[in-house]
Parts: sequence; structure tokens; C-alpha cells
Amino acid sequence: MLNPNRVFFAFLAVLALPFPVVRAQQPAPDALLDEYVRAHYTKYEYRIPMRDGNRLFTAVYVPKDAAAGPYPFLMERTPYSVGPYGEDQYPRRLGPSEEFEKSGYIFVYQDVRGRWMSEGEYLEMRPHIDEKKSPQDVDDSTDTYDTIEFLLKHVANNNDKAGIWGISYPGFYTSASIIDSHPALAAASPQAPMTDLFQGDDDSYHGGAFMLSATFGFYAPFFHPQDGPQTPKPTIPFDYGTPDSYKFFLQAGNIANLDKLYLKGSNWLFNDQAKHNTYDSYWQARDLSRHMKNVHCAVLVVGGWYDAEDLSGPYRTFNAISKFNPQTPATLVEGPWVHGGWARSDGSHLGDVQFNAKTGVYFRTNVQFPFFEFYLKGKGKALPRAVVFETGANVWRNLDAWPPKAAAAKTLYFHAGGKLSFDPPTEAKGVDEYLSDPNRPVPFVGYTTDTVPQRYMVDDQRFASYRPDVLVYQTEPLEEDVTIAGPISPKLRIASSGTDSDFDVKLIDVYPENYPDPDGTSQGNKRILDAPPLHMGGYQQLLRGEPFRAKFRSSWEKPEPLTPGKETEIDFTMPDLFHTFRRGHRIMVQVESSWFPLTDRNPQTFTDIPNARPEEFQKATEQVFRQKDAASGVEVLVMPKD
Repeated sequence: MLNPNRVFFAFLAVLALPFPVVRAQQPAPDALLDEYVRAHYTKYEYRIPMRDGNRLFTAVYVPKDAAAGPYPFLMERTPYSVGPYGEDQYPRRLGPSEEFEKSGYIFVYQDVRGRWMSEGEYLEMRPHIDEKKSPQDVDDSTDTYDTIEFLLKHVANNNDKAGIWGISYPGFYTSASIIDSHPALAAASPQAPMTDLFQGDDDSYHGGAFMLSATFGFYAPFFHPQDGPQTPKPTIPFDYGTPDSYKFFLQAGNIANLDKLYLKGSNWLFNDQAKHNTYDSYWQARDLSRHMKNVHCAVLVVGGWYDAEDLSGPYRTFNAISKFNPQTPATLVEGPWVHGGWARSDGSHLGDVQFNAKTGVYFRTNVQFPFFEFYLKGKGKALPRAVVFETGANVWRNLDAWPPKAAAAKTLYFHAGGKLSFDPPTEAKGVDEYLSDPNRPVPFVGYTTDTVPQRYMVDDQRFASYRPDVLVYQTEPLEEDVTIAGPISPKLRIASSGTDSDFDVKLIDVYPENYPDPDGTSQGNKRILDAPPLHMGGYQQLLRGEPFRAKFRSSWEKPEPLTPGKETEIDFTMPDLFHTFRRGHRIMVQVESSWFPLTDRNPQTFTDIPNARPEEFQKATEQVFRQKDAASGVEVLVMPKD
């Protein structure tokens, strides 16, 4: 059984990926199988030959009601297994949501190359080959092309159209599958697609900082090499020996010790992730966004505002498709979801934060299902360019562009006394400083946990604001709503006594101390359904937070040390957001130099961090300037007033 404490891993392998993954990890007893599927579908298993001779295991579920056809194909390609195996073994569900299995589709599930019952070599995020010179030049685009060719010829009663979808890693395979897409491929939905793992996507690197807890938690028990086709075996969860991951990773020391003490060379993928700690050829070859060309099918790109795993992937994928394929219908969907939360939950809340709407149900019913119905069956109508949920105001918006064309750049500037405003500083001199100690790093949550809880993306940040090694800036209570839409760009002017340091920036919505009002209303406008409890008064809700490792300020490929005491620019971009700070709330920005163990510790010396020695972890005084000729702040895109 999977480790329930590793939310990312458990979610990928058990909960939120398509239903075949659930079946693969824990095959259901016959008594629990959905008899609707068995009664209405006939299962076939194929070993489909690819152009290089390898065969990919594929399970196909065909509706028994032939008269209602012909039917389109709807495919998922996954590294997590398409089980249960055997033509007499049926899953509990088919398709992205329950609407699909009752509407009539030919469902196709495929083990990708080198995984489980498929032949060939498995490569982590197999690089795309732009110029193929022989049948041996294969990638996930060719594998999908060959699969569709086979299905069209060998599965009866199809309507010559195919769709594909997937979440997270299957989202990557969906994106990879639509490059140089097959003529019969009419619709695709890459959801939380892994896209560029070094550039802020997935649990690898964000801002050059190693995503320590999530990467170790995911790879430690998973993705072990396999020698030929095989069915899944039970996964043994990693035993941390403590419920406190902060304590575990701090005591482990450097990253290399995690392999030396615990993995002992058993997982090549974790070591690959750790040792490739610059944007080298390993990562660049796996940046799928630069290859998103010749996409001829309609695309529905889906992501969550609070996806702790694949936050950047949807934007990179959507923007790349739009850039290289301007005539291709593409829609971006973003809701207030965790990783894949749109697929399994009602999406009404996350942690203590309420959205006052069943956003997951809305997506499945009004966005995802109509998308495939339109392009695969000709029913209904096309979607707008962007379907996005505006948090804070808690409403869905249909837009003709993302970010909205009307949004204008404005900077929230840091001022003396922890003040924050859209007015630039006028002081001739101004600086704030703190002492950062890598042996006493700032935790990323204010409670004990042995995982990366999905709710951390909206957690209360008061625990951090009380620490002396965290700078806090906030506005006065807002006199009117402020809506931001698009990417968030910290622009810092800093100096450090060290030769390297992290600068973690967090954008926060601070609730009024009397929130909600005693009569249960929201600041006098409309009544809140299921009003949150009174402890939300003063809540500091994290909206977006990202680290940035200073040695990468000029180049991701060639890091360079800081000059101690020298003023330096740190400019970077955090993933998009669509949020309204309500009247009476405050906007807050926090700046710190550790976020542990979400990210690894920066020793604050310019060194090989995975192998850093204990004596290289040194305290550093960090300075953030806030003066006229060296202003620091956060640039956001602000929507005009109605």
C-alpha cells in the first residue's frame, strides 16, 4: 500500500491520476468493481507494435451497444500501469469523469514504453526528437501516432476520431503525444502537465532551489528500474522514523547523505534529479515546451492555482502551443485546485480557505466533458480562450485572453516600518536586514508534518511573520478591491555577507481581524455560504510563494557567486494568479532565505550544494534595499476598476 503521508506520491499513484492508476496499485476485489463497466463494455488487450519493433501494452474498452456507435477513442498513456491486467478484469470507472462512460467512448489505456507490461526502454520524460532519421528514432509522439494507426484499423465501430488526456506525468505524455499529431487526433487535454522540471515545474527545482521533501518523498519508493515487462508489485513506503520531516532532513545533512544513508544507490532517478543542479543539457532536452509544434488538434490545458507539484507546466504548455500553433484552438483552465483536485473533489475549499462553489464539479460538467463532446462528437460549442476562477471574489470568468488584455503592470514597493504600497520610495537611503542561519532554517509550514501537505499553498503565514529572519511588508487596509491577474514578478535589490543565498518571496492576503463580521457577512457586500470560523480573523493566506537561488541571477546554466556586501539585482517571475484582495483586507509580502524542507538549505557559501560539508553551512546577513535608486518590490498585473 502507498504511503498516505506522501501526498504527492499517493496522489499520483493512487488518488488523482486516472482511474487505471488506482487499479494498478490496489486492484479491487470483484465485489467492489463497478458492474456498470462490466455490463456495458467489452475489454480487449493488445500489444501494439511500434515502428522500432517494440510492443506497447494497451487495454481497450469498447461499448457493447454497437447500434449507438460509431464511437470516438479517448486515450490515456501512463507510466503508472493500466491494470488490472486480464481481459476478464474490469476497472471501477472509465474516463476522466463519470459523464464519459455513460456517453459512449472507446476507452484506451496504454503502458508507456519501458513501463510495466510494455516493452522498450523507459526514460524519464523522454526527450522529443524533432528530426527523425530512421524508425529507431522514437519518442512519445511517434508512439501515439503508431497506436492511433493500429486502433483505427483493428477496433471496429470507431468514428475515425481520437482524443487523449492525462494528469501530471500522463499530462506530459498527453502534451508529447500531440506534437506532429496524427490526423485522427482531434482533441487533447494535458492537465497539470510536467513540462520543464528545472524551470519551476514539478518537484525538482524552483528558482534553482532543489525541492527537497517532495522529490525525496516521491522517488524514494518509486520508479525503480524494471527488467522487461512485468505487472506492478506492492510499493513499500519509506520509513522516515519520525513524523517531523524538518527534523529528518536537518539531521540527514546534505543531499548526498540521503542516498548514502537511506537509498544506498537504489534509485537512479533521485540521484539524477539531485546531481543535475544547473540548467544543463539533461534538463534542456526535457523541456517539452520548445517542441510544441505541428499541434493540429484542439487543446484544453488544465491547471490549479494551488498545485504544489505542476504549477508552471500548464502556462508553459498553453503559451508554447499558442506561439507555435496560432491557428490551433487552445483553452486554458485554472481553478482553485491542488494537484489534480479538479478530477476527484468538489473543489469547494482547501484547508481553511473556502471558495463557496463546487469548482471541481463545475469543471467536470461544464468544461471538460463539453470539450471532448464538441471535438469528438460534434455536440455543443467551442470553449472560450480562458476559463479561470477568480479567488477572493470566488467566481468563474470566461476570458478572450490570458492574462487579460486590460491588466496593467504595477509594483508593490517596500517601505520603512514594514509598509507596502504602489507608491515608489522617495528616501535617499533605506535598507532592511536579517540574519539567515542555514542550521536553523525557516520552516515552510507552522506545524509538524512528514510530508508536503497540499494545503500549504494557502496556509496561514503568521508563524513565519513572527520570526526575526523574515521581512514583512503590508499595505494599510484596502479601501477598495484590488484584483491581480497574471504572473507575479519580485524585483529585489539585495546584498549578502555570504557568497550565495536564497531569497524566498511570498505574496499573502491578510484577512481583517474581525473576519467574518459578527452577522456572518463578508465586509458588507454579500453573504457567505458556510462562513469560515472566526479564527480566520487576521489569517495570512499564502497566495503564491517561490524561492530564488541568488547564484542563478545571471544564468541558469552558469551560476556565479555573490560578492559579499555588493548590491545586486534579484529579478524573477512566479507563476500566474487570479485573485481579488477584498476591501478591508491587506496585501502582504514576506521575504526570507530558507523554506525548509520544502527546498534544500542553501549553505550561503558558493559551493557544490548536494555535497556541501557541515562547515560550509554559514550564517549570512541579508539586506533588502528600499530606497529611491534601489527600490525593491513585487510587480503584479492589476485589473482596472469596472
